[in-house]
Amino acid sequence: MKKGIEEGAHLLAGGTGKPDGLDKGYFAKHTIFTNVKNDMTIAQEEIFGPVMSVITYKDLDHALEIANDTVYGLAGYVVGKDEKTLKYVAEHIRAGQITINNAETDYFAPFGGFKQSGIGREWGDFGIEEYLEVKAVMGLPTA
Repeated sequence: MKKGIEEGAHLLAGGTGKPDGLDKGYFAKHTIFTNVKNDMTIAQEEIFGPVMSVITYKDLDHALEIANDTVYGLAGYVVGKDEKTLKYVAEHIRAGQITINNAETDYFAPFGGFKQSGIGREWGDFGIEEYLEVKAVMGLPTA
């Protein structure tokens, strides 16, 4: 978060330090940055905490360009009313999981990232596959 401030983002809420009453452990304040440019560190790196970087965009294609202009791709979140647009955006963001309008987590659905956010999947059938050993047997006569 210090890097965001140093690079010129506007700290709207939250910030550095721990939330009140949480002196021990790894906790961060709920934080919102505005005036964020997509080349800033807080826009390009995965921040595992309650931090929102608000980036303005011109149109839907520009928003998707911004969303995909990263070496990471763990998850994304889309909010809206038009189902066709929500589906289009979810399909075009290059991330392992997209949540639409505060949907509940489905532990039967695969979870994992794209690009430098990792390979492989947890949860659901895809998560079990990494524990399986697959064998191919060839050359036996068929009935």
